Amino acid sequence: MNALLPVRPRLKVLLANPRGFCAGVERAIQIVERTLEQYGAPVFVRHEIVHNRYVVERLRRLGAVFVETLEECPDDRPVIFSAHGVPKAVPAEAKARKLFYLDATCPLVSKVHVEAERHFAAGREIVLIGHAGHPEVEGTMGQLPDGAIALIETVEDARNFTPRDPDNLAFVTQTTLSLDDTAEMVAALQARFPQVAGPHKEDICYATTNRQDAVKRLAQDCDLVLVVGSETSSNSRRLVEVAVRAGARDAKLVDDASHLDMAWFDGVSTMGLTAGASAPELLVDQVLAALTDRFQLEIQEWDGERETVTFKLPRALRRETARVAQRASE
Repeated sequence: MNALLPVRPRLKVLLANPRGFCAGVERAIQIVERTLEQYGAPVFVRHEIVHNRYVVERLRRLGAVFVETLEECPDDRPVIFSAHGVPKAVPAEAKARKLFYLDATCPLVSKVHVEAERHFAAGREIVLIGHAGHPEVEGTMGQLPDGAIALIETVEDARNFTPRDPDNLAFVTQTTLSLDDTAEMVAALQARFPQVAGPHKEDICYATTNRQDAVKRLAQDCDLVLVVGSETSSNSRRLVEVAVRAGARDAKLVDDASHLDMAWFDGVSTMGLTAGASAPELLVDQVLAALTDRFQLEIQEWDGERETVTFKLPRALRRETARVAQRASE
């Protein structure tokens, strides 16, 4: 007689919505894929195209080569700039070498670059709210001459910042920050410098906003919130922080199902599950599959903001795609 199988404990899973890929990430990945299809491997990508280990490794297997400087790129192969944006010196160097390059910078990051240039042209001193060392911050600061932009990372920084001219100041922000942290820093600046100029529209991108709002809605009902995303992903790390602030007992960041620690689930009856803007839905599915092996899952997908944003591919790729389609039809 077969021994009775142990009964799996019940686990309620609240699926955040929206989650996972945003339009800027989808566009950047498509740029690499289309370039590989049209020009063959290898294709060189300056910095990780997006901050997700699974995405980067998949593209590497297809023939993408990830580098940190243009010096590592040969003259006769396409080069792609990552979704985070690059300093102006990078495309200038590419042009000087006559490299064929494609810019996968998220259009919402490019919007911040344009804002910074507008403030600089108006003679304003600029404050950038962001994280030192992040490629998006380096790209934004690199749009203007050294010293034109001051970086603020904390509320304390905002309270201690001394501008050259308090009446001629502007701020921009990194697109993947915590909404609440950023609001505190902006409030501190505005309290000290009431005339400070800000963006026409908030710099933190729609996807960051929507994913943080989705986590806030479910976190207070959760013993644990899992965020699928890589440690290098700013927006993914912010989701972990937001979950704890919003009332979750605990929150963890995991690259994929192989990084799950079942000890996290001791005493957990309800968990939330989301994914950063650079994490594919496949990784969420794999986490659910791994949990199914240990628990009887009751999955509830929460309603959230419907995202319809799309971004066009660079003109050079669109032209080449049209040529290929034309030749195929002849």
